[in-house]
Amino acid sequence: MLVLASASPRRLDLLRQIGLEPDAIDPANADETPRPRETPRAYALRIAAAKLAAVMPRHPRATVLAADSVVAVGRRILPKAETEAEARACLALLSGRRHRVLGGVAIGCRGKIRTRLVETAVRFKRLEKAEIEAYVQSGEWQGKAGGYAIQGRAASFVAFISGSYSNVVGLPLFETAALLKAVP
Repeated sequence: MLVLASASPRRLDLLRQIGLEPDAIDPANADETPRPRETPRAYALRIAAAKLAAVMPRHPRATVLAADSVVAVGRRILPKAETEAEARACLALLSGRRHRVLGGVAIGCRGKIRTRLVETAVRFKRLEKAEIEAYVQSGEWQGKAGGYAIQGRAASFVAFISGSYSNVVGLPLFETAALLKAVP
């Protein structure tokens, strides 16, 4: 039995893309507040593990999959944009710059836990104010780490990507499939 510890429709779509259909979806309600001086890498793994820890006890015989995506510029963790102002600020910061998308994946089954951290480098072209405004008006940024969805209109902003594309969408499929295959 596979339980997805996420309400993200993107993660569900990605799993389906590789032929996996969770038996249950049980979102975790973990506190996602970054700790003082916490690095983006440590944060991504900690949040994925916290989500797993919240859901595993409710499904003791299942394989539970939890994940978190973090957009970072240097040591700065960008928020999951909830307001237009946050989305504009994220896009302005990402404009013309390289950033990292860190995907933390945690899988637990019968007390055994495996984790992976996947890093993808992305560089945006220099964005014009009109492009930022049009993207904000699309609403596509809502609830997205760093205020953008690479699988949507923001694809036209991406000048360079190195690493896992699916990681930027919300779940690194190669690494997730390998972790799931290793589950006894």
